[in-house]
Amino acid sequence: MRNIDPKTLDQNVFSLIGDRWMLITAGTADRCNTMTASWGGLGVIWGAPAATCYIRPQRYTKEFVDREEYFTLAFFGVASRKALQLCGSKSGRDIDKVKECGFTVKTAACGAPYFEEAELVLVCRKRFAQPMDPACIPQEIKTKWYPQEDYHTLYIGEIIEVLAKD
Repeated sequence: MRNIDPKTLDQNVFSLIGDRWMLITAGTADRCNTMTASWGGLGVIWGAPAATCYIRPQRYTKEFVDREEYFTLAFFGVASRKALQLCGSKSGRDIDKVKECGFTVKTAACGAPYFEEAELVLVCRKRFAQPMDPACIPQEIKTKWYPQEDYHTLYIGEIIEVLAKD
């Protein structure tokens, strides 16, 4: 993996996040958890490149993201689709997702874990976290996406490092 400037990313972020999905990972090299996500965004806030991601309260990965200062967002090729499906449907409380997927844990300069098999990794310093306020969400959205009323927490991470496959 090589370090690149976030401004040189030339991939469609809607496709990256919405179609190809991403893994949100936090913890340490020895103990981390990951989950598949298809909601998020990339942009600029507070004068810095940033990523947003959303995690439901029951997700095990949320405990790791809440506890740690850093998290990573990793993007993979089509060949990893089965692994990403597993990471989105099984809990790290029940299985070792890293082992099941055959991933190799690496760490960014700040210590945040990511996977060697990823094609692109955004290393983020957590700058903001807030549960979504149901009073601010239109009823049709709540009906479709929140029948259990398990509203996501919104995270904003300052992108401090971008790693890309050579």
